[in-house]
Amino acid sequence: MVVGAPAAPEPTTPSAAPLGCDPWASLRPTDADGPAIARIRQRGFLIAGVDLNSYLWGSADPVTGEIVGFDIDIVWAIARGILGPGAQVKFVTMSPEQRVARIRAGDVDVMVRTMTITCRRMTEVAFSTVYFRSGQQLVVPKGSPVRAFDTGLRGRRVCVGAGTTAVDVLAQANLGAIVDLADNHLDCLVRLQEGQTDAILTHGSLAAGLAAQDPMIRVLEPRLDETLYGVAMNPNDTDLVRRVNGILEDYRAGGPDSPWMVSYRKWLAKNLSDPNPAPPTARYVD
Repeated sequence: MVVGAPAAPEPTTPSAAPLGCDPWASLRPTDADGPAIARIRQRGFLIAGVDLNSYLWGSADPVTGEIVGFDIDIVWAIARGILGPGAQVKFVTMSPEQRVARIRAGDVDVMVRTMTITCRRMTEVAFSTVYFRSGQQLVVPKGSPVRAFDTGLRGRRVCVGAGTTAVDVLAQANLGAIVDLADNHLDCLVRLQEGQTDAILTHGSLAAGLAAQDPMIRVLEPRLDETLYGVAMNPNDTDLVRRVNGILEDYRAGGPDSPWMVSYRKWLAKNLSDPNPAPPTARYVD
């Protein structure tokens, strides 16, 4: 169920990333309770920021209406790890450019929304350990003259989600493309289908979901960079960050039978071309 967020506390002041600029590193797990865990338990449910526009990652099942996907499985693992088997979750959906502000304002406990860990974002929010690796890829209609992420894009419209790392990748490439900003990659797909834009730049993981919905588009290889997904939280909630990292440790454990692999096979295996999928290895600092 998607609900509005409760009244938010005053946002905290941005500070330098306490872990330095290492997107792989996060706080070492602990089971110790703290104020953030107490807040969630007293409330009785977890508030999670998610995306309902990312098929395979977070979307509403067209038959049941249930919110499902790879990211949603992680939300439920976090909720049960804090609240037990009968855990409840309130899902809050928002655009990519709202994510940092909503986390900092306390509107959500966790943000599980294919959110890339970057050095800039590490100065504003806290991240868990990496739970998935992806990379930017170009999406075009089948039959498009665009064959690669190169000067062939000059003068062509490339749709990117506002507030996403794709905006920076396109700007830094300086290929002469026309930036076509949209609220999210699903809006970009609609524009591509209607001929309003020439290409989409987004994570390969999300592009796979677009291609699964529309057989008339194709995802161009190779990936242009490496993007690391983490669960984002308020930097004041260090006890929650450590607890989430412990939950993710259990989620990754078990090899082929781990919850991570079970979820990967259910949602992503048919649409991603990774021959040896495996959860990323966690890296910690105290």
